[in-house]
Amino acid sequence: MKVEAKKIDAGKVQLKIEVSAETVKQKFDQVYEKLGKEAKIPGFRPGKAPRDVLEKHHSRLAREEVIKNLIPQAYKESLEKEKISAIELPEISEVKLESNILSFKATVEVKPEIALKDYKKIKLKYKKVTVSPDEIEKALDNLKETHKAQGASDEKFSRSLGYPTVLAMHASVERQLFVQKENDGRYHLQEGLIKEILDNLKFKTPQSLLERRLQELVHQAKVQLAARGMSKEQIDSQEDALKKELYPEADSQVKTYLVLDEIARRENIPEDEHMSQKVIEFLLREADWVEE
Repeated sequence: MKVEAKKIDAGKVQLKIEVSAETVKQKFDQVYEKLGKEAKIPGFRPGKAPRDVLEKHHSRLAREEVIKNLIPQAYKESLEKEKISAIELPEISEVKLESNILSFKATVEVKPEIALKDYKKIKLKYKKVTVSPDEIEKALDNLKETHKAQGASDEKFSRSLGYPTVLAMHASVERQLFVQKENDGRYHLQEGLIKEILDNLKFKTPQSLLERRLQELVHQAKVQLAARGMSKEQIDSQEDALKKELYPEADSQVKTYLVLDEIARRENIPEDEHMSQKVIEFLLREADWVEE
């Protein structure tokens, strides 16, 4: 098999692929063998029609089967041979099958080259999580308001919530506030970590991934608008505005995914549904933590 790879632009590659006559002949043999067992030819029992008769009756079908089977196989082998990371199905063109040689072109969108700099030992500034008495009191006031118990004493209110003592209620609220602040702090640290890496990179976002993510975000926004009681006509009239508003977010999310994917590849982190979180945890472990 011969393969010529040509970069069309920063995000696309065109492969010119030629499958050898030997491979094509083997595939024809397999196709005709299968046809011989299945095809019904007048004057012959099933499986008894000779090859030349099969070719006379089913040459077009055999040709289509050979092309249908060999193009995906040859395309996959070409990607492996050229070490190309495709992100979308290819656009197949100029398919020719002449003199038992199959040739075609495959244009495919590829992952951009990401020139990652040192992504380890990124300096992360953090604040030690503490919960003040005032924060506890404010949380309790909000809790009383939620339960419509603004005038109740702490003793009565704690019992209504199932706590044995006021101290137990305070301790529970303090733990909840601590966990919430810890989670918020972790989220902001992760955001800062990703921003630090992205700010030092410049690469073009693959159009297909960007459009797909933008469609997903727009759909989510439409669902939220519908839940607020907005009519379909009103929602549809805002589609262009939603796309414009959500475009930067879609671009950032796709870039983030591609960067995390590249780090996962370099660090041999499995590419599964938890890949992004595993990479972030890896980066947090490797970071240079500085307490403010």
